[in-house]
Parts: sequence; C-alpha cells; structure tokens
Amino acid sequence: MTVLVANGVIGFLVFSRASSDRVEPADAVIVLGGEHDGREAYGFELARAAGAKTVVLSDPYGPGDPVMRQECRPRPDVEVICRAPVPSTTRGEAHLMHVLAQQRGWKKIIVTSWRYHLPRARLVFDQCYSDVPGAVIVLAVPRSYHLSFVHWELIYAYQWGGLIKALWQGDCPS
Repeated sequence: MTVLVANGVIGFLVFSRASSDRVEPADAVIVLGGEHDGREAYGFELARAAGAKTVVLSDPYGPGDPVMRQECRPRPDVEVICRAPVPSTTRGEAHLMHVLAQQRGWKKIIVTSWRYHLPRARLVFDQCYSDVPGAVIVLAVPRSYHLSFVHWELIYAYQWGGLIKALWQGDCPS
C-alpha cells in the first residue's frame, strides 16, 4: 500500500504537474505519437505561434488511420512531415528529429505531448536530439484528464519505467 501511495503522490508531483515551457520562435514542431486528443491541431497552432515552417507528426499508427490521413495532407502555410519513428518510441522520435535537424539546419524545436510525458520526453530529447540548452522546448497538449486512480497509478509506473530506461540507455549514438 505504501508503494501505491508513494507512486501516486510522487507521480502526481513529477508527472501530472510537470512544467511546460513557453512558446518561443522555433524551426519545427514535433507532435509525439499518442492519442488523437487534439495534439495534431495543437502542433499546427504551435507552429503558427512560433513561426515554425515545419510540423513533424510522429505516425506510428499505420496507413489505415483516418486522423493521420487527414492531418498529413499538404498545407499551404507549413510543411507537414509524417513519419513512423524507428523504433516506435520517444527515443525513435527524438532520433528522427535529430536526423531532420542535421539535414535542414534546425537549431530549435518544439516537442508536444501529454503533460505527464514531458519529463521523459525532455530527457530523451536532451539525450538524442541536442544537449544544447534551449534547443528543445517542451509543451503539454492542452487537455484535461478524467482517469481513475488505478489508471493514474499505471501511467506513473510506466513513466517511471521509461525514465529509468532512458537513463540506463544514455545518449543516442550520433
């Protein structure tokens, strides 16, 4: 019982209350894979607010996903890149952005995902995209979560496991 309470309390403080950066000018926005919870539309809003010319939509969903078919269409105001990360993880997404940044000369990017995913996303992008301070801006998808206590316990346990795995894996090879 003590472990569950500690996971819940500390998980809430670390993950559910994770800090989100402020929007700053950036070269590109990446929308990390997850639920279709408005994150794709939010990525395009962030691109406009940050003056980013490119939105990268992580697309681990497969060719039959109707949301991605709609969101990945060409747009007149921004370049849209839809790619499946390899591997299909946050680490794969960070590596994808690292490769694209090297090809395109990007210096600063915005990463968006669930608020509770931000600490792990920040760590992984620091490891695999760039360790230059300020090169990665991390912003939470604006949404409310109406989940059960058990669901939150599982989310926090998963995020702790992901953080430990990221620390164990260390920096991505260049």
